[in-house]
Amino acid sequence: MDRDKIRTVLNTLFMIGALISVILYFTMDDKHPFFYVCAVSLFLKIMEIILRIMR
Repeated sequence: MDRDKIRTVLNTLFMIGALISVILYFTMDDKHPFFYVCAVSLFLKIMEIILRIMR
């Protein structure tokens, strides 16, 4: 799999995670699930940025 496809998958997963984070933030009283999903989403975005920089 080439880097562009990996970046596309990581970006898609990041956007899905960001959407789920927003939903969790406004719907749940306990904020721990929001923090976990948000942290994973940010980690995926950082991995995508590293792949983009390493060209």
